[in-house]
Amino acid sequence: MGLQPVVSAQGLVKTFGSHRAVDGIDFDIPRGSCFGFLGPNGAGKTTTLKMVLGLSPQMAGSLQVYGLQVPDKARQVRARTGVVPQADNLDPDFTVIENLRTYATYFGLNPSAIEDRLERLLEFAALEKRRDSKTDALSGGMKRRLIIARALINEPEMVVLDEPTTGLDPQARHIIWSRLNELKEQGTTLLLTTHYMEEAERLCDELVIMDNGRILDQGSPDTLVHRHVEPEVIELRGEKTRGYAESAEKHGCRVERLGSSLYCYTNDSGAFINELREIHGLTFMHRPTGLEDVFLKLTGRELRD
Repeated sequence: MGLQPVVSAQGLVKTFGSHRAVDGIDFDIPRGSCFGFLGPNGAGKTTTLKMVLGLSPQMAGSLQVYGLQVPDKARQVRARTGVVPQADNLDPDFTVIENLRTYATYFGLNPSAIEDRLERLLEFAALEKRRDSKTDALSGGMKRRLIIARALINEPEMVVLDEPTTGLDPQARHIIWSRLNELKEQGTTLLLTTHYMEEAERLCDELVIMDNGRILDQGSPDTLVHRHVEPEVIELRGEKTRGYAESAEKHGCRVERLGSSLYCYTNDSGAFINELREIHGLTFMHRPTGLEDVFLKLTGRELRD
């Protein structure tokens, strides 16, 4: 028999008044994996994370974390879990090391007894030289690394990360991805929500795509790409694209339009690409499809507020 899932959910429902924020979802999170939740704003991702942590009790369904019923055993679950929230909630009055020491006391840990652990966390976050800096003096990437290090203070079995790299520059994002991969290699389970498709492709072993409180599909990034979209896409941009949808379809493309852009999905781009190269002044890009194409196909291209 395989290992018991770290999280097992069946028929989870959460309502706010007449709004069904989470609408009967099922999922299992294997131990030692990175499991992702993708979806547009309002899809139910953060609400699901809050239910996993016992911060927002479900209205219906069954939820177990570490084999414990939630929300009944929520305090025991949180004691074994690290949390990286969306927003920066570091204490600006404390230095980097003081933020870690203070957070340790929330878990009943004696800071003087875990100095070696604090030093390892500073090294993990690459903040050794900033240990005595106030958090207001840190860059956005440094703050996120400190929040991730803080989430590891109790040596958690699982770390819940709610959009951990939002607003960071590419260099900071890549450093954090490297640190998260290190955690996964050490056997820590990661539960992730993100709006960055590259982040999900790099980190997630498996993910679900949610919309309107429901799971639209589940699988590895590669599995979802192969299941839902063709291997290649040609993007045509500008007003000149208006006459090319019919031509694309004649070449066997599946066509989607957004404003003045035309997306032509295909299994074999050769003939259509050759035709486009003969057209003076036409702007187009040819690339392999990815998770973003799956996301947009399943959830739509319209703007969500």
